Amino acid sequence: MAALVQRHDRDRYQTALFAPANRREALFALYAFNYEIARVRESVTQPMLGQIRLQWWREIVDGAYAGAARRQHEVAGPLAEIICDHALTRTHLDRLIDTRDRDLADEPPADLAALEDYAEGSSATLLALALEVLGAPVADAAARGIGIAYALAGLLRAMPHHARARRQYIPADIAARVGLDPADYAGLRASPALRMAVAEIAEAATAHLRAARRHRSDISRAARAALLPAVIAARYLARVERAGYDPFAPELAIPDTLQSWRLFAAALRGRF
Repeated sequence: MAALVQRHDRDRYQTALFAPANRREALFALYAFNYEIARVRESVTQPMLGQIRLQWWREIVDGAYAGAARRQHEVAGPLAEIICDHALTRTHLDRLIDTRDRDLADEPPADLAALEDYAEGSSATLLALALEVLGAPVADAAARGIGIAYALAGLLRAMPHHARARRQYIPADIAARVGLDPADYAGLRASPALRMAVAEIAEAATAHLRAARRHRSDISRAARAALLPAVIAARYLARVERAGYDPFAPELAIPDTLQSWRLFAAALRGRF
């Protein structure tokens, strides 16, 4: 599991390393499952095929809660194990899968609230499950804010990839209000309208981070590893602001080589 997550989800791999040793494999199994459902859109040629794959994962979850025999699959087997071992909340897993159904549609979210709901379902819900694995579910308020902020920052970070694939996560009402030209977006041109749209999404992410940080005093030591994505989100949001909210700025494509050290410093101080 660790190798799969390290290869495909560098951020969560690095944060998991700060979890207690006896919880890391469970986190890797959870993050591997998240990778599997997150990549469904990229791995199918038709929405119906994606729906079939997501339904397969729903059946895996059904079987785990029913105590059925575990499938011989590198991710499904460990997922069923951690569901049982850590009594994971069923509604969280269902929401993770259901949220990925939205990836199969080509329409952008209608408004910022819809985008934040997607971010909550795909990221904050995963964070809540990670807290359960760590035995620290009391940090739900911080988890929601960090999860949404990390997802919004991640969508901005992935915007060049999405633009090339003709996929847009910029809410339709924001795009209309700023006068975003779809040709500029698809052509990776950072027009003033695109910069305004990116700034609005980045500001929403920052607001969620601020809200999460108001709960710092409530966070137990056990919860820290799950909440470290806040450090990654904050760093990217600062970088995109320095780039003038140009999501296609070449410097944003350069990985943060000091990220693991930033996470270490945050974990050592007990901050996020």
